Amino acid sequence: MGRMQRKHKRGISSSATPFKRTPPSWLHVTNDQVVDTICKFARRGMTPSQIGVVLRDSQGIGQVKAVTGNKILRILKANGLAPQIPEDLYHLIKKAVAVRKHLSKQLKDKDAKFRLILIESRIHRLARYYRRMHQLPPTWRYESSTASALVA
Repeated sequence: MGRMQRKHKRGISSSATPFKRTPPSWLHVTNDQVVDTICKFARRGMTPSQIGVVLRDSQGIGQVKAVTGNKILRILKANGLAPQIPEDLYHLIKKAVAVRKHLSKQLKDKDAKFRLILIESRIHRLARYYRRMHQLPPTWRYESSTASALVA
């Protein structure tokens, strides 16, 4: 995917995944324990990225795929706990709802109006991708009037 509404690239520094695809020797958790922990966190309402952060910080599991052989979202789908709409699309919709709420109070904020147009174009682009990949139903559409119900 190309550039998405940005003036500068913001550098190239980022974290890299470990080269070794095996779990570290000091990690003594089984596949079933990790899957149970992931399902427990998902039932509490945590998103897949939040689950990954908790597993990394509190239990020392840097890469779930190295331990279980599957990614967090695939484990959630296998157990029927995957979110209704993908996480990145959910957060874009949440951001658009917040900007629209701001615009209802601050009518003259032209910059916020422009940013809302950019956010909603990203939502439409991402929704088109997810419909094509069959992660959203073919009839799913983003509508600003019903968006607050999606993120509530």
